[in-house]
Amino acid sequence: MEEQQSLFRNRSFVFLFIGGFLAVIGFTMFFMTTTWFVINDLGSAGSLGIILIAITVPRVLMMAFGGVLADKFKKSTIMFSTSSIQGILLSIIFVLHNTDQLTFNYLVILGLVFGTLDAFSGPAGTSLIPKMVQKSQIKQANAIIQGLGQIGFVLGPVLSGSVMEYAGVTAGYLTAAIIVLLSAFFMFPPFLKEGPIDNAVKQTPLKDLIEGYSYVKASKFLMTGILILITLNFFAFGAISIAIPILVETYGGSPINLSFIEASLGLGMLISTAIIGTVKIRSRGLTSIIGLIAMLIVAAAFSQIPNLFVLTALAFLIGFAFSFVAIPFFTSTQEDTDPRIMGRVMSLVFLAMNGFDPLAYASVTTLVAQGIDIQQVVLSFAAAGLMIALTILWKGKTFRNYKSAY
Repeated sequence: MEEQQSLFRNRSFVFLFIGGFLAVIGFTMFFMTTTWFVINDLGSAGSLGIILIAITVPRVLMMAFGGVLADKFKKSTIMFSTSSIQGILLSIIFVLHNTDQLTFNYLVILGLVFGTLDAFSGPAGTSLIPKMVQKSQIKQANAIIQGLGQIGFVLGPVLSGSVMEYAGVTAGYLTAAIIVLLSAFFMFPPFLKEGPIDNAVKQTPLKDLIEGYSYVKASKFLMTGILILITLNFFAFGAISIAIPILVETYGGSPINLSFIEASLGLGMLISTAIIGTVKIRSRGLTSIIGLIAMLIVAAAFSQIPNLFVLTALAFLIGFAFSFVAIPFFTSTQEDTDPRIMGRVMSLVFLAMNGFDPLAYASVTTLVAQGIDIQQVVLSFAAAGLMIALTILWKGKTFRNYKSAY
């Protein structure tokens, strides 16, 4: 019990989760403001897909290299630097929009840089947690950070929608920039007191990459878990994310409707994360599989309901299931992985968790642009994902039977 309480007296950890919390709010505000600007002002679902791909594709291309850096350099320095530059980028977007010069091309270019920076900060942040807390506290630490992250996912869209409703898109970008710069302040390296670097092996970046890949490939648990995350983010979460603003516009909604659905999604994640943080879950592999199946079933229902209020409720269920898929696997990976190679392993996990969104964005927007109904596209994605999930439940014995010692 004292260990659990001491977590909140750990100043470095407190600064880490506050900085991460503010970063999530700033990013979700940027994401939603850009989504509404492109859909409403530029009037093109296809343009939205291209811009979101520009933001997310660099994460795919640079994620593994980001893991190598996280193992060789101070993770806190990487996080502080990337958040600071992202705040500056958002300030540039604000100035461009305020002067009526924000165009599709500018958003693509700035989105590319923004996404590249995220490829470095993601692996650094996820691999820093085991260095700040004891192994028995990793699950609770993840629950706290993920829980605050989900609060950020709730507050970000509501704040963004409210700001845009009453002050416009320009104010939305300005608010996002201020919040991201504030998050960089809390990630200032002297505040985090990271400690020494674990990786003492001197070898080329290519050998570092090969070593990380070989480590993951040798583990059936990690390979199956990564497949689950890919299925989750391509067939369910990625498709739903790009479908939500299109559906809101199709059904005549406003920024407030969009913010309610996004907030409901985040609220579902928050509540399920709180449950995971307080309930001991040893059968984490089976929990992830069942959560994936449940989420895909709800996603199928989400695709067929032409009512914004019902979609808001279903978004809550999608968010609720999401945490039960991701966090158990995520935490077990942090508990069991060699600290020396943590950054590279977490970069591959982070890649699976985030890197397949752009493929989903591209696939969904391409199909919609060719005249296929968005509801049918999302239903097809959910059905394909469900087939994969059921196959994993049947064939993935090692993952299904995995039990945590904590």
